[in-house]
Amino acid sequence: MEARVMELFEYWLNDPYFDEGTRAELLAIRDDEKEVEDRFYKDLAFGTGGLRGVIGAGTNRMNLYTVRRATQGLANYINRNGDPKKGVAIAYDSRQMSPEFAKETALCLAANGIKAYLSDTLRPVPEESFAIRYFGCQAGVEITASHNPPEYNGYKAYWEDGAQVTPPHDNGIIAEVNAVTDYSEVKTMSEEEALTQGLLQYFGKEVDDAYMEALKKQIIHPEIIREMADDIRIVYTPFHGAGLVPVERVLTELGFRHVYVVPEQRDPDPEFTTLAYPNPEDPEAFRLALALAEEKDADIVLATDPDADRLGVYVKDAKTGKYVAFTGNMSGMLIAEYILRERSANGTLPANPAFVTTIVTTNLARAIAEKYGLHYVECLTGFKYIGEQIRLFEAEQSYHYVFGLEESYGCLAGTHARDKDAPVAVMLLCEAAAFYKRQGLTLWDQMLRIYEEYGYYKETQIAITMPGIEGAGKIAALMDRLRKEPPATLGRWNVLEFRDYEAGIIRRPGTGETSPTGLPKSNVLYFALDEDAWVCARPSGTEPKIKFYIGVRGMSLADGEAQNRELSEAVKKLIGD
Repeated sequence: MEARVMELFEYWLNDPYFDEGTRAELLAIRDDEKEVEDRFYKDLAFGTGGLRGVIGAGTNRMNLYTVRRATQGLANYINRNGDPKKGVAIAYDSRQMSPEFAKETALCLAANGIKAYLSDTLRPVPEESFAIRYFGCQAGVEITASHNPPEYNGYKAYWEDGAQVTPPHDNGIIAEVNAVTDYSEVKTMSEEEALTQGLLQYFGKEVDDAYMEALKKQIIHPEIIREMADDIRIVYTPFHGAGLVPVERVLTELGFRHVYVVPEQRDPDPEFTTLAYPNPEDPEAFRLALALAEEKDADIVLATDPDADRLGVYVKDAKTGKYVAFTGNMSGMLIAEYILRERSANGTLPANPAFVTTIVTTNLARAIAEKYGLHYVECLTGFKYIGEQIRLFEAEQSYHYVFGLEESYGCLAGTHARDKDAPVAVMLLCEAAAFYKRQGLTLWDQMLRIYEEYGYYKETQIAITMPGIEGAGKIAALMDRLRKEPPATLGRWNVLEFRDYEAGIIRRPGTGETSPTGLPKSNVLYFALDEDAWVCARPSGTEPKIKFYIGVRGMSLADGEAQNRELSEAVKKLIGD
């Protein structure tokens, strides 16, 4: 074990700055060299979106001290590059230590002379994004680890536009956080003192009400909802998280009469005891919801992750009586096609409308955008880049954002928020369910109609976990090999373009031509293949994983699935070579 690791361990163990609970936790692992090394071999990285890690004592863990250090760095950046008088909005989800981390964030900001607007209970990511602009804040923080297992928590940093921080602010904040090397120099103050000095203000109902009104402005056919409200049966689960209140409220206020919340998953639970993994991408997580759906004969089954930025969907196939799982690409495309068709028909699309996605989102998005004449933009992976596009459109007075999504089960209709908004997606899917049921169609029927018109696009993902120092080295080596020796073919597909986003270069093997990617540098590799297929390799920014995203375009459902399997096997072979 490196001497530096033991030096840090002894510092945390013995310095009176750290509390007795931290000392007891460290004493319990003192003889476990591997555990000590994992907790102290590095600082928990404050990345371009903030912090995320396992809760516990140590520099490589989420705890009050690493949260306070991150906040000191954010405060230093605001005081040097922003307007501290605008303040910072802070919200949190249902995870372990989320309320404590949120309050610690608020008190550190207050001690640095920056007013903190602190949520008085758990609230979802999209409402946090909304609150930043509602209060006119300089920045925002959401305490959440999104869909990660229960031992994780995290710290998402936002800027004044309501989107997660992007260049130059992300790099500036990272630099300030890294400059905080002495934990004891981090500022804090008591809650009583912060309230007395007007540096801490709790928020609640007024923001909820304003957020609800903003959501309902996205409704296209309220008259059809009213007509069909008694005919639509909806099962919903918040996965013990922050989605319950806004989702239940908006559906009730719109008039839906048969909304059934999974009782076992209704209440906040930081242990997520009914779930192995609170991720709407995981079919097993829907076990209770699908059982309730069978009982109630539901048309649609919906699940939001703990911070309610992601949405998972199952819909009834009337022909078989079975429930069909929708990927994030599928539900996003169904919402997008509904919005664009109906707003085109009733003349409510804005001038110069725009559709924004990421480089790993389905190519079906481009096809739909082209049909309805929208300006189409692809960004790097991460919804913050979609939020950044909204800000740029507004600053340049060029385009009007209508819809955006990323494949990871998140989308946003409208500009009331600048991050993924599961409540607005729930609302629009339920409206679409009413619209199509009036025509005798299910959402699955409509999805098939979209495929028939545009092509049977099918996507999947291969994620490989490589934990610890050794794993990080393996991931780096794999990316380096693919970067230096990109394949000319993947299975039966030819590589038409190789995009190295870290180098900022697109190479076309057939002609030898090169051109810039036009996007910020990022450790991502993309292989554009013939037949509208593609593969993208990207190390996760929040977990010890490397992810391979895969997409194909088939001539039928069966053909799309077969092509997807074939290309996936080619990727696995490439990884193993």
